[in-house]
Amino acid sequence: MIRAVARWLVRRRGWVVAAWAAVTLLLAPRASHVHEALIVRGAYDRPTAAARASQLIKDAFPQPIADYVALVVHGPVPVTDERFDRLLDSLTVATARRPYVTQVISLRTLGDSGFVSADRRTTFFIAALAPVANDDISQNLVPDLRAAVADAVTRTPGSDGFTVLVTGQQALDYDVRTVSAEDATRGERRVIPLTLLVLIAAFGALVAAVLPVLIGILAITIALGLVTIAAQWTPMSVFVLNIATMVGLGVGIDYSLLIVTRFREELNRGLTPRDAAIRTVQTAGMAVLTSGLTVVVGFAALLTTPLSETKSVGLGGLIVVAVAVLLAVSLLPALLAILGRQIDRPRWLARPLARVHAPTGWERWARWLGRHPWHAVALGGALVALCTFPLSAIRFGLPAANWFPPGTESGRGLAALRTMGVAGVITPIRVVVQFPEGERALAAPHLRGLKTLSDSLQRDPRTSSVRGVATVRPGLSALRLFLFYSDPQAVRVRYPEFFNAYLAADGRTTLIDVIPADTVGFTGMMDLARRVRTMAHGNVRGLEGTEIVVGGFAATSVDLQDDLLADLPSVVGLILATTALMLFVAFRSLLVPLKAVLLNCLSVGAAFGLTVLVFQEGWGAQILGLEGATEAVFVVVPVLVFATVFGLSMDYEVFLLARIKEVFDKTGRNDHATMEGLSATASVITFAAVIMVLVFGVFAFSRVLAVQFIGFGLAVAVLLDATLIRMVLVPAIMHIAGRWNWWPGVRGRSAQPPE
Repeated sequence: MIRAVARWLVRRRGWVVAAWAAVTLLLAPRASHVHEALIVRGAYDRPTAAARASQLIKDAFPQPIADYVALVVHGPVPVTDERFDRLLDSLTVATARRPYVTQVISLRTLGDSGFVSADRRTTFFIAALAPVANDDISQNLVPDLRAAVADAVTRTPGSDGFTVLVTGQQALDYDVRTVSAEDATRGERRVIPLTLLVLIAAFGALVAAVLPVLIGILAITIALGLVTIAAQWTPMSVFVLNIATMVGLGVGIDYSLLIVTRFREELNRGLTPRDAAIRTVQTAGMAVLTSGLTVVVGFAALLTTPLSETKSVGLGGLIVVAVAVLLAVSLLPALLAILGRQIDRPRWLARPLARVHAPTGWERWARWLGRHPWHAVALGGALVALCTFPLSAIRFGLPAANWFPPGTESGRGLAALRTMGVAGVITPIRVVVQFPEGERALAAPHLRGLKTLSDSLQRDPRTSSVRGVATVRPGLSALRLFLFYSDPQAVRVRYPEFFNAYLAADGRTTLIDVIPADTVGFTGMMDLARRVRTMAHGNVRGLEGTEIVVGGFAATSVDLQDDLLADLPSVVGLILATTALMLFVAFRSLLVPLKAVLLNCLSVGAAFGLTVLVFQEGWGAQILGLEGATEAVFVVVPVLVFATVFGLSMDYEVFLLARIKEVFDKTGRNDHATMEGLSATASVITFAAVIMVLVFGVFAFSRVLAVQFIGFGLAVAVLLDATLIRMVLVPAIMHIAGRWNWWPGVRGRSAQPPE
C-alpha cells in the first residue's frame, strides 16, 4: 500500500507541487496577521476560587474595577505645579471619554498620598475598563488608549518634558503579544541563514540544502494560517506563535533532512530519480510518519489539560507537525523526483565538505561501543545523572524577575510604579465577601468582622496596604468605624468612587483589596494569596455564614499551578503509554519501546535539571539577557517542554531504530545491525540535532521569559538526546540486550561484529 501511494505521488508530482502552492497562497495572507488572533491571558475549563471571585465582582458591581490600566505620569515639575495640574486634567478627560473606560480613579478622587512619588514628580491614575467589552476590545484597547493619551499630551500647552506610560494587565498583555510576534519574526531571520550553512555542510550541495529550509518555511506559513482559522472557534494563546515557529522549522527541516539524505543514497545505488523517490517514501517516509506520530502524541496530551494556553499550544503543535509531515512525505518527494541529480549542484562544494559527512569516524565509534557497551552505559548514565541532579531543588511559581519585557512601555511603567513603591496596585489580591441574603456588610457585627480580617491581613509583612470599607479611614476603632457608617448613604455620597468600587449597591457584597509590598516577588505573592485564603476561611467572628473567595492575579496563578501539577502525572502517563504502544506496533518489540521511553525521560529530566540551574539558580543567566535568578520555574514550562520535547527527541530514536531494524531484518545479526544503523544515521542525527539546537536556542534569547524557558529547555533536551542518549546509551544498550531487543516479534541470531 505504501509503495502504491509513493508511486502515485511521484507519478502526479506536478499536481502535488501545484496543490501545495495553492494552499500556501491561500493561507499566507492569514499567517502574516496571526498575532492579531492570539490571546495572552488563558481561561480555565474548570471552576476555580479565583474565577468565582471574578464572577461575584462582575455580578455585584455595575461598574467593577475588575480590569484596569494605570497611566504613569512623570514631569519636570512637582505635581502641585500648574503645568502638571493642567496635563492631568487633559489626560483624565481624554481617558474618561474612551468608550471602554467606566471610571477614572486618581489622587484627586481618593486623596491617597500613595498616588505620588517621594520626589513629587511622578503620579499615576487608574482607568477602570468595562467588563462586557474586555474580551472584544482586548486586541485594540491599548493602542487606541495610547493614541488618545499621546494626542492629549500634544494638545496640552506646557507639556514638554512630560512622560506618560500606559501599563497594567491589559497593556502588559498587549506588549507581550507584540514582542512575541517580533521575536518570532526575528528568530526566523536569524536562524534560517545559520540553518542553511549547516545543511550545506551536511549535503555539500546548495540545492539539496535549500529544500529542507523551504519545507520548514512552508510548514510554518501553512500552520499559522490554519491557526488563524482555529482561533475563530477556540482561544489560541500567544505561545502558539513561538511554538509553531520553533517546532515547524525544526521538524520541517529535520524530516526533510532525512528524506533528502535517503534520496541521495538511493540515487548513488543506481536508481532513477523516480524510483529513488518511491524507495525514499517507503523507507525514510515511513520513519517520518512514525516519528511525526510520536510528536503528535505529546501535543495531543496537552488537549486534556484545563488551561486554554496549554490546550491551544497542543492544537497548534498538532497542526504544525501534521503539516510538516505531509510536506516531507508528499511535496518533497515530488520535488526530488523532478530535480533528480540537480540536487547535488553546485558540485564544487561537495569535495571540500566530503569529510564532514563521511561515515568513517562514526564507524570507529560504533565499533568501540560494540566492544565496550558497559563502559558507555556507565559514562553516559553518570553524565545524565549529573545534569538531572538540580531538578531535585525545583520550585514552581511565578518568577521573581524578568516576567514582563522590561523594554516595553508597560514594562517601563511597571518599573516606575515599583520605584514609587506602589506596583502592587496592578496585581492586588482580591477578597470578595458576600453575606447571606437580606444581611448588610455595614451591620455592626459584620463590620467588626471585616475590620478584624482587614487588620489581620495588614499585619502580614508581605502586605503593603489593605483597601476596603473597614479601612476607608485608617486607625478607626471598631466603635468609631460603626459610628462613621451610622449613615451609610451619606458616606457613599462623600466617597462615591471608593464605595462604587468596594461596596455593592445592595450592601450585601463587599470587596477587600490586599496590595502586596514591592519587596515581594511574584512567587511571594502566590504565597501571600495562599495565606490570605487560609485567614479568610478561618473562624472570623462576625463573618460566620458568609461566602469568602480570593481572586486576583496571584490567586489565579495559584489555581493554575495547582491544577496543572495535579494533571501532570496523567499527561505524562498518557504520553509515555501511547508512545510505547506506537513503538511496539512499529517495531514489534517489547524492549525497544520500554527502553526508548525510559531514555527519553532521562533526557527530559536532565534538560529540566539544567533549566533549574540556569534560570531558577541564575548560573549563567546573564548570557540569556536575564537580570538575575528567577527563583522559581513557571509551572506551564515543564508541561509544555515535556509534551513537546518527548516527541521531538523520539524522532532520533525512530531514525536510528528504523535503520537498525532494516539491517537486522536482512541479516538477523543484532550487533552488526546496531553498528551499521548507527554509522548510517549518526551524521543525519548530528546535523538534525544541530539544526534543532539552533532553532530552539535562538528563542532562548527571546524577550518573553516564558518563551526563553521553553526555548532553552527544548534546545538542551535535544542536545543531550542527540549526544548522550542516541549516540551513546541507545546503541550500547542495544548491544547488551542482543536478540532480546526484538522479542517477541523476531528472534534473530546473536553474532559478533566482523573485524
